[in-house]
Amino acid sequence: MALNPMEQFEVKPIVPLHIGPWDVSFTNQSLFMCLVVATVALFLVIAMSKRRLVPSRAQSMAEMSYEFVAGMIRSTTGDDGLVFFPFVFSIFMFVLLSNFLGLIPGAFTVTSQIIVTLALAGLVMLTVVVTGFIVHGIGFLKLFVPKAPWYLLILLVPIEVISFLTRLVSLSVRLFANMLAGHTMLAVFASFVIALGAAGGILAYLSFTPMFMIVFIGALEMLVAFLQAYVFAILTCIYLNEALHLHEHH
Repeated sequence: MALNPMEQFEVKPIVPLHIGPWDVSFTNQSLFMCLVVATVALFLVIAMSKRRLVPSRAQSMAEMSYEFVAGMIRSTTGDDGLVFFPFVFSIFMFVLLSNFLGLIPGAFTVTSQIIVTLALAGLVMLTVVVTGFIVHGIGFLKLFVPKAPWYLLILLVPIEVISFLTRLVSLSVRLFANMLAGHTMLAVFASFVIALGAAGGILAYLSFTPMFMIVFIGALEMLVAFLQAYVFAILTCIYLNEALHLHEHH
């Protein structure tokens, strides 16, 4: 029987629970989200528990993660943006580990769910808006008023507002679509290997072709897993920079 490539994305209840009309069951998605958070927290605590002058491998990985995110923030927002380091670092590590954990056979890919990526993107955009109003007050609305003749602003201001709002969609869909597409391709080629192997005869030898494709796509997915976490984090930094430094936007 052929594998269903979309079955791996099904959200299944582990502990069914309903409160009135609302389904608040603990699902496989909830389980892997908890695993991601627990793994990141446990790794960082253990890695940094014994701070050595000559760092261990775990400490080196933790320090490299810190420096990578800190450098990302400095390069996009300046030192002012370091106040958001815990926020950006948490998002980066959550997305990164969710992507990598999803590559393990049988694991659930949290970031392949649009509701998860949309929630993350919504949190980012809410932080941007709140930060903008805290720092600039009502002047934050200047973000939507580009330097142009007044008669063009009638057209440009709505475009700027729509462009800002669509960031929520683009930020969430980019991550969701890449994870969904990559894992679907892996499942499709895996089904080819199983089908050709079960056919026997000369067809069984042809199963090596999709098997090599699985190895290639798997390696590519590891790169994509990192790149998507980086893109999500760097865009978060860019949006926060706009909220902090309106003058750089114009």
